[in-house]
Amino acid sequence: MLPRRKPNRSGIRDNDGPIRSPAHLAHVRGFVCVAFKSGECEGRIEAAHYRSAANAGTGVKPGDEWVFPACAKHHQEQHRIGQPAFEAKYGVDLAKECEALARSSAHIRRAKQERGR
Repeated sequence: MLPRRKPNRSGIRDNDGPIRSPAHLAHVRGFVCVAFKSGECEGRIEAAHYRSAANAGTGVKPGDEWVFPACAKHHQEQHRIGQPAFEAKYGVDLAKECEALARSSAHIRRAKQERGR
């Protein structure tokens, strides 16, 4: 038998946190890198998280509806040079990419329905 859970003192229900969907991450990894046009891709495709003031904070990873496909090289570059510079360099709007992928994903739709969003 499991021990009793501690009460949630934050006042936020557990289902109000960021959406986590391993199935959606796998879906996103099935696409080519957002910087593929550069022809400089290296490594496997990863589900890279798009961060904004609205979906993340210090030590808080955005929900899985905010991911885009990036090869290992470009994922690291996105972190190293920052999102605005990455978007300018490769001519990509990461927020729009994430939104389109989330709309195409049955996994995200299901997770949102389960939460009543």
